[in-house]
Amino acid sequence: MKLKTTVIALSALFAGAACAATGGMPEVLDVVYVKAPFNLQNMVMKDQKMLEKAFAPYGTEVKWHDINSGAQQAQAMAAGAIDISAVMNTASLLMANGAGNPVVIINGVSHPADTFAIVSAKGKPLTVKELKGKKIAGPRGTVLHQLMVAALKSECLSAKDVEFVSMGIPAALSAVVSGNADAALLAASAVIKAEEAGCKVVTTAKDLVNVNLVVTASQPFARQFPNAVKLTVKTQRAALDWINKNWDKAVALGAKEHGISLEDAKKLAQWSNYYNTVTTTDVKGLALDQDFLVENGMMAKKVNVKNLVFPTAFTK
Repeated sequence: MKLKTTVIALSALFAGAACAATGGMPEVLDVVYVKAPFNLQNMVMKDQKMLEKAFAPYGTEVKWHDINSGAQQAQAMAAGAIDISAVMNTASLLMANGAGNPVVIINGVSHPADTFAIVSAKGKPLTVKELKGKKIAGPRGTVLHQLMVAALKSECLSAKDVEFVSMGIPAALSAVVSGNADAALLAASAVIKAEEAGCKVVTTAKDLVNVNLVVTASQPFARQFPNAVKLTVKTQRAALDWINKNWDKAVALGAKEHGISLEDAKKLAQWSNYYNTVTTTDVKGLALDQDFLVENGMMAKKVNVKNLVFPTAFTK
């Protein structure tokens, strides 16, 4: 991380020489690899080394990092360890910016409301209202956290009415399956695995939260290396084109990566609603989500949501 900070500082100091040497591209591109909830674009890009091939002519080395939590991705961006996240939920994006960590949307990914859920432990089927006083495990500062708060609010409850234990999705899945948690905040294949273990879905995000997954970049990186952002977006969109033309192969790859059946993979892919170009409807959704997050104490302060969308996200 220190080496990268030094490189960025030196490139800023000798901007002209750096651009001449690299074509305005970074020496290293640090990208978060996220296959959840069912991010086929990212799985295809990594499997086929599409980013590596795209950046090879510029001498840019692509480094992949596994960070599933949107909040942790944003923290890594703030530390200068990550340049781009292949998928971040907009709740994490908004909370990061509200805390003074500038992260921008550079492309769309999916609108997978059906793949995010609150799941109750085996033998403990619960309604949302019955979550009161229960232990719920899941990732803090994410759209799943937002789902929990929204679901509780729909029954005139608040986060104070439950015992929320922050942990990643794999740990939350283990906790609910073992009975160490009464419920868990899960997504995609984790929901399927929980159901196979006898757990029950309490509610999904549908009609409760506007789930929007996007490709994001550190704002300082996007401003310094706009050509790298454009090439990343172009590659992401090429991956979705390949998926649409090779649907069965793409879904089979997703099934293998998630360790689930082909039938379950098809279900998740159909629920994902993949897309590329961000629309005015998406921006309005950001504003509504921000209102919710601020009102419920999950976001420090409001920001101008229009400034969170980099031009590449609007361009078809």
